[in-house]
Amino acid sequence: MCDYSLMTVPNRLAANGEELIVHRFQEGSIGLASAFEIRLEQASRKLRLQGFWPKLKEFFRPKAEGIPAVCIPPGSRLLIRDIPQNVHGEWGVQKSVAEAVFTQMTAEEFRHRDAVCFGSGTIVLLQRLMEGQRVRVVSVSSEEELQTEPEFGISERMR
Repeated sequence: MCDYSLMTVPNRLAANGEELIVHRFQEGSIGLASAFEIRLEQASRKLRLQGFWPKLKEFFRPKAEGIPAVCIPPGSRLLIRDIPQNVHGEWGVQKSVAEAVFTQMTAEEFRHRDAVCFGSGTIVLLQRLMEGQRVRVVSVSSEEELQTEPEFGISERMR
């Protein structure tokens, strides 16, 4: 859901239709953050930093990440935007916008595992997406939801 490298960052679950941005968090890891929350943080910071003394105080203040990481369950469908032309062939996409399924590469500890799988079958680690790229959550789902429930016969339903 959220890469191990984002465990120290406040996080929350994604919502259907949400606009996300590929964001570099304070500790240097790349993850997904809400476009709205990023804009809100930038506007707030801009207001706080008007004048010389506020800027000087901000320079010496320990950095605190106010933007939570947005966690995506495996199996969720995403619309990846702003795909650079130079990676179209490598990623198996033909346009700057492509649908992908969120997946996890491994369960091993201390490894980046969050990735997207494009329709071509190409899997790209989230860490390889470009900072600032836009991502829309088409549908949030989980692997458990993708499994179908067994169908029962009439006699079994009546019990």
